[in-house]
Amino acid sequence: MQIRHWLSETLPLLRHSDSAKRDAEVILGHVLNKPRSWLLAFDDYELTPEQQAMLAKFVERRAQGEPIAYLCGQREFWSLPLAVSPATLIPRPDTEVLVEQALSLLPCQPVTVLDLGTGTGAIALAMASERPESQFLGVDRIEQAVTLAQTNAERLAMANCRFQVSHWFNQIPPSQFDMIVTNPPYIDADDPHLTQGDVTFEPRSALVAEAQGLADITLIIQQAPNWLVLGGWLVVEHGWQQHHQVQEIFAAVGFDAIDTRYDYGGNPRVTYGKFAQASKKL
Repeated sequence: MQIRHWLSETLPLLRHSDSAKRDAEVILGHVLNKPRSWLLAFDDYELTPEQQAMLAKFVERRAQGEPIAYLCGQREFWSLPLAVSPATLIPRPDTEVLVEQALSLLPCQPVTVLDLGTGTGAIALAMASERPESQFLGVDRIEQAVTLAQTNAERLAMANCRFQVSHWFNQIPPSQFDMIVTNPPYIDADDPHLTQGDVTFEPRSALVAEAQGLADITLIIQQAPNWLVLGGWLVVEHGWQQHHQVQEIFAAVGFDAIDTRYDYGGNPRVTYGKFAQASKKL
């Protein structure tokens, strides 16, 4: 069977996906170890029976809803190829807004940055790639996630980025970071979206938080002053309906220069503030 015929037969099998054509091409490229440009240029390539059998297994898993990133074991973020696994969230394009905002706030000199709940290491590694003279520490309470993030750092030769196990701040001695960045759980346990799409395969502990999704965000904002230098920044990703509440928590702790950035879909997604003299260390 030629590639073009395989694609035409496969698309109906993935009709429940809103990106069926792209899904099929990614699966095909993964099995053949070829880029999309090659698939388009050589769509008369004859698939071997072994390749067809492997493709059928991947298509069946995708048809059952398993995320493409888990199928292929990789997701691109900030133009970096990152290994992913079911132990971590799949990096989202909108999280690049957090990276953009965080980088824009950093001073020109070398700095130290803490990434809380690092997962694949996506945020820390993206920032480290842009600021090779600075030092980045990513922490996660899941040991498999820390191992995965460290593997990604080694694959990308990011010597300025290291990872360790910690549930938020609890394994980090009070230090003086110039910035703390985080994409914590922020979805309410009753949110109907938890039963739809890719998130049904992702670790619930990385998605859901108590107090209508605000429990972890609140804890991080309240404790962050103990780990920030004076004038340091805290940058937090949150749900699209949470920005007013998140800004209020920042203000209650005493942060200055509080503002919110919108994601690529036009939703308020990232709120940040500066640790000022008046901030309340808890």
